[in-house]
Formats: sequence, C-alpha cells, structure tokens
Amino acid sequence: MDADGSVSDESGRRRRVHGMLKLYYGLNEEGKTPEQPQSLDPCDINGPHFDPELYLNKLRRECSLSELMDHETCMVKQIRSLDSDMQTLVYENYNKFISATDTIRKMKNDFKKMEDEMDCLSANMAAITDFSASISGTLQDQHAQITKLSGVHTLLRKLQFLFELPARLNKCLELQAYAQAVSSHRRARCVLQQYSHLPSFKGIQDDCNAIMEKLAQELRQKFRDGGTSAKDLSECVELLLQLDEPAEELCDKFLSHAGSRLELDLQGLEAEIKPYPPTPAPKEAATRRSSSSTAVGSPSDNNSPKTLSLPSPTPNTDILEFIDRGCNEFVSSLCLVITSYQELFVNHAQTGELASKNIPQMANGKLQAFVDDLAARYFSLVERRIQEEKGVGDNSLLVRALDRFHRRLQAVAKLLPGSAVPTRGTEIVVRAATERVKQYLSALQSFYMDSLTDVRQALATPRLSVAGGGTHLGGPAAGRDAPSSLPELLSSLSASILNQIKSVLASVHLFTAKDITFSNKPYFKGEFCSQGVRENLVVNFIRFVCQSSRQFCESAGDKGGSTPPALLLLLSRLCLDFETSTISYILTLTDEQFLVQHQNPITPVTTLCGEAREAAQKLLNHYVKVQGLIISQMLRKSVETRDWVNTIEPRNVRAVMKRVVEDTTSIDVQVGLLYEEGVRKAHSSDSSKRTFSVYSSSRQQPRYAASYTPSAPMDTNLLSNIHKLFSERIDIFSSVEFNKVSVMTGIIKISLKTFLECVRLRTFGRYGLQQIQVDCHYLQMYLWRFVSDENLVHFLLDEIVGSSAHRCLDPSPMEQSVIEVICERG
Repeated sequence: MDADGSVSDESGRRRRVHGMLKLYYGLNEEGKTPEQPQSLDPCDINGPHFDPELYLNKLRRECSLSELMDHETCMVKQIRSLDSDMQTLVYENYNKFISATDTIRKMKNDFKKMEDEMDCLSANMAAITDFSASISGTLQDQHAQITKLSGVHTLLRKLQFLFELPARLNKCLELQAYAQAVSSHRRARCVLQQYSHLPSFKGIQDDCNAIMEKLAQELRQKFRDGGTSAKDLSECVELLLQLDEPAEELCDKFLSHAGSRLELDLQGLEAEIKPYPPTPAPKEAATRRSSSSTAVGSPSDNNSPKTLSLPSPTPNTDILEFIDRGCNEFVSSLCLVITSYQELFVNHAQTGELASKNIPQMANGKLQAFVDDLAARYFSLVERRIQEEKGVGDNSLLVRALDRFHRRLQAVAKLLPGSAVPTRGTEIVVRAATERVKQYLSALQSFYMDSLTDVRQALATPRLSVAGGGTHLGGPAAGRDAPSSLPELLSSLSASILNQIKSVLASVHLFTAKDITFSNKPYFKGEFCSQGVRENLVVNFIRFVCQSSRQFCESAGDKGGSTPPALLLLLSRLCLDFETSTISYILTLTDEQFLVQHQNPITPVTTLCGEAREAAQKLLNHYVKVQGLIISQMLRKSVETRDWVNTIEPRNVRAVMKRVVEDTTSIDVQVGLLYEEGVRKAHSSDSSKRTFSVYSSSRQQPRYAASYTPSAPMDTNLLSNIHKLFSERIDIFSSVEFNKVSVMTGIIKISLKTFLECVRLRTFGRYGLQQIQVDCHYLQMYLWRFVSDENLVHFLLDEIVGSSAHRCLDPSPMEQSVIEVICERG
C-alpha cells in the first residue's frame, strides 16, 4: 500500500510540474499556444509586459511589511520549485538529448555518402546516352528496309489466312465450333468484299458464303431444336445476329419456341381444373340448395356452436398445390424466358451495324405483348380454380395460395418493370377476397335460415314445458341434449350466431395478416376492411337477420299463417337483444380486429339498432295479432255454431271459455319466459267478483235496472251511445311494449273485441243471455290478472253482456249469486 501511495504521489507531482511549465510557457493541454489576447498589464508577473519596478512599487504601496515578507517567502518557494522541476526535466530527458545528437551526426555522414553515389549514377547515365546515340546512328539506314519487310510479312499472313479460310471454316463446322467460324468469317468479310472484283478473292468469297450459309442452317436447326439449353440458345441467337439474320424474325422464333414450352405448362394446369358444369335448371338448383341446407347441424341437436359447411368440388389437387405448380412451372419458366430474352435482345451490347437498328426497343415491345398474352391465359386458369373453392370451412389454404401467387408475380415486376402483370395479379387477389366475403355472407345466411328451421322443428316436435325449465313431452325426434325451453332455444340460437360470426371474422382476418404480402396494399388496409368486411359482410348479415325475421310477419292468413307463434316471440326477443347489445358488440369487434378506418361512408350503429328494434316491434305486434286471432277463432266458432234462442238453461261454464283461460295462461307463461313483467295499475280488492247487468256499464244504475220495460231499451241504448262518446277509446290493434303485461293486454283486447262483434251478429233467447252472463263472469274471474288495467277487461265484458241483452228476445238476467255458484263449480 505504501509503494502504491508513493507512485501515485510521484505521478501527481509530475503532472503539477508539467502544468506549471505549460502555464509558464503559455501552452494548453495539447501543447499549443492558446489563441487568447496577451495581457498588457505591467504588474502581471506572468505577462510578457511585466515591469519589475512598477510591480515592486505597487507592492510597497499596497502591502504592509508582514505581507511583503510573506509574499517574498512565497515567491522564493516558487522559484526554487521551478528550478528543481527544470533540473528534473533535464535529467529525465538527458538520454533523449544524447540520442538526438548522435542521430544528427549520423545523418551528416549518410548524406555525404549519398552525394558520392549520385555523382556516380549521373556519370553512368551520360555514358549510356552516348552509347544509345551511337547505335541509332549505325542502324538508321536499315530501319526503313526492316519496316518494309515487316509490312510484307503481315500482308502475306493475311493472304495466307484468306486462302486457308474456307478450309478453316469447314474444319470449324465439323467440330461444331460455330463461334470460332463466325469470328473468322467476320474478320475476313470486309477484305473479301473490298477485293471481290478479283477472281481469286471472288472464289474465296463464294466458298466462304456457301460454308456460312450451311452453318446458318445448322444454327437455325439448333435454334428450333426443342432440347436446346438456354446457354446454347443464347449462343445461337448471338451468332445468327452476327450473320445478319433479321432481329425481328429471331425475336419471333425465340418467343414462339418459348411459348410452345409455356403452353405445355398451361395445358398441365388446365388439366387439373374441372370443366365448366352445365347450368342447372331452376328446379334442380333449388333442390340442390335445399339438400345442402339440410346438411348443416342445428342448435337443437347440440348446444355447441355449429360450423359452416358448404359442398365444394373435390379437384385432384388443392388450391395451394395448384398455385405452387403454376408458380414453380409456368411463372418460373416465364421469368427464365424473360431473362434470357432480355440478355439476347434488350440488354445485349450491340456494336457496329446492329447498334443502329434499335433492336432493344422493338424486342421489348414484342416481349411485353408475349408476356401479357400468356399471363392473361394463366390468370384465367387461376381464377377458374379459385372459383372452385366454394367450401368456407378453412380459409387459410386459399389465403396462403393467394399470397404465394402474389409473391411470385413480384419477380415478373422486377424483370419487366413496365408490365401490367403484377397489377392484374393483385386484381385477381382482390376479386378472390371479395368473392370469399360474399361466400361467407351466403354461408351465414344459410346458417341462420337452417337454424330457424331447426328451431321450428324443436318447437313443433318436443312440447315445451309450461314452467319452461323442467320436463317436457318429447317425441322420438327429440334429442337428448335438445333445449327444453324458449330461453334455452334463444340462448342457443344467439350463441351459435355470435360464434359463427366470430369464426367468419377470424377466417376473413387472414387476408389482412402481417405475414401476407398483399395485406399492405391500400385496398386491404382500407376498402376491404370498411366496405368488404364491415359493410358487405357484417352489416348485410345483420340486416338479413332483421329482414328475414320481418318476412314471417308478411305471410299471415286468417289463422296467422304457418309460422308458429312461439317462433315469432323468440325472433322478436332475438332482434331486441340485437338492438340492445349484440350489434354494438359485433361491430366493435369488427372495427378492432380489422382496424376499420371510418373514411368511407359506413352504416352507423344507431341505424342498425333502429332496424333491429323495428323488426322486434313488428314481430311482437304480429305475435299478439296471431295469438289473439287464434283465441278469437275459438270464440267466433263457439258463438256462430250455437242456437242461442232455443238453448237450455245454463248449468255450467262452456268448455270453450275454460279453453280460452287455459290458452291465455299458457301464453302468459310463454311470454314470461322471454320478457319482463311490466307495469300494472293498482287492482281493486273485488276484481274477480265484478257483476254484470244485462246492460252496459252506463246502465248499471239501479233505477235503470229496476224499471226495465219494453221501452227502456230504447232509452238505455241512447244513454249507452252517449256514454261511449265520452268514454276512453280502446285501440285494439295498437303497438305493444316489450313486456309481458302489454303483450297479454293486446291479445285479450283482440279476443274480447272479436267476442263482442260476434255477439252483436246473433239473436239470443232468455237462456242464451244467461249463458253469456255466466261465460263473461268466468272470464272476468281469470282474465283481469293478465292485463295492465282491469277496467279494460271489465268494460269489454260489460259491452258483451249489454250487446247480448240488446239482441235478446226475452232479456231476463240470471241472479248474480247463481252465476257465482256456477262459475265456482266450473
């Protein structure tokens, strides 16, 4: 530790010494003088203008004696320290000074020796110059003769080459050294053409032309040979161009030869595609659609979500294998043809006469037309094969195939920048994605309609329990896991629809995956997400659900049509759930998954919710009308088929009234399974013990009942009509609210109004009137608890009894106590 401390102290001292020296000489850390203005103060001891006399006078004036003594002591210490440091630096650098002195002495000796060598070299160069001048003077006379002999020798070699050229060309032809033959002929062609007027040269030229024509024929044959490799083909074309073969004709032959090969690839692809099927007749098409729809599972068969399954043709290879074959064979071959063609005719450096013919521009135009024609045929085959992909179970295979198709076409774009092939390929991908969305929409619509068919079967075959949750009377068609109540059917249907939409969105989302090359295209980032998926798929399906549900309200006949009322009730609740939550959830999910940009006009959520609520309202109103007409039909038949004039004295309540109460109770339970109770008005304590006189409510005053005379009906009829003018009007077919009380009120209003109108068309005897009294009292005992306002039931029943009294030949009412006994016994 002591050694380390001493070393650090020594190094610190040296740094301080160097710093003081630098400060003394005015140097910075890099050893350079800083560019600062020099101090002009004569009292600055470190400045260049320091004046000792002024400095001492200033100290004597400003400092006391003790301060002067201290200042002197400090200055002495600094001087001694600097002297010590200076000696230390000298001692430390002594060896360097000695070495520098030796080096300078050695350099003086070396330079002296070098000067001697340079003088010797200069003398040698002078001797060489004199010797060279002597040789040149000696050979000056023979130089012209040597030059002349060299020219004659060169000419003789050329003549020898010309005379041996036919034999040389034949030899090259035998050895198939076509490039060497063409090169030799090109070297001699200009000379032979220049001296063709001489008989000897004319003969050589004719022989050479005949040989080169034969060689050209062999090159053309080799060019037309189907087994020629790309390298041989390139060599043939280059040699034929050098032999003045027309470039346009060579381009056509090259493209024709390449086209025949590519044609085989296209024929192989076409063999894997099924031929266009004949257009089926409308009846056959309908049968096929119905058979395909029955193949889909139902929510009543299993509570688990169903999967879409549409029949699709089964070609020999799947779409990915087909695209792979097309890319590996046709597209790869096409790229090879483009590369070879461009090397031969477009990018090949043309020299001499070929450079003036503008071959690249002509060749490029022919190549563009050739590629566009073949690509159009290839795209047609690809689109035909894509159209065969009707099944929507697994979308990944199609997306991968389209991605590979699009990716491989980019090679054509790089080789042929001006080609429209990549753009047309992208259009095919866009059309395929759009068609896929349409298929998914059609599949969702079929799925929904099949689900409704299954719900109808579940409603028709197993009898739903009254309590809505326990046992049910099931036939042989009832599945073990079939839903046993309307809430379960609704939950199963809603869950299956929602799960199916999620599954479809997941499949369609593959088109926009990050690893898919065409997903970065503007279409798939914008229009495909907003218009293709959101509007054309999700929004259209939601509207289809609402429209198809509303259609059940348009096929009603006298008895409410063939649609089960329970289905109308279930669909109304389904549409209401769509309006409250499902639509918002589905559209939010779609916007999040596909990053929908709301730049294009899209359907607002509120609009769809309004359509769903409208459909729910229409379905619920129609349900009320259908159920009211069913009960009304029973009441109408019970009134029209009875002889009310000659009937016997009533002893009990008619069976049809009991049936009406039972059906109303069943409807009340059914509606209560899907809708809330609703708000009722306060009930009076004697609601079930209301009494009815033979006159309407306006004539229940004792004075009218006690003084009944033949002329009284005229007076009371007038009072009844006056009372109706001021009473509250009852709207029988008004819209109902989404609760059980409102629905039951609408059904009972329709039923009792029908009962009233039927009574007004009949004539009653004494006992017929009394039977009406008993029936109305029985209805009052039970129906008041189903409606929102019991006064409405009392008013209508009072009107029925009053109308019966008006139509009665002998209006003798039954005692109230007797009526109560009969009703309680019934």
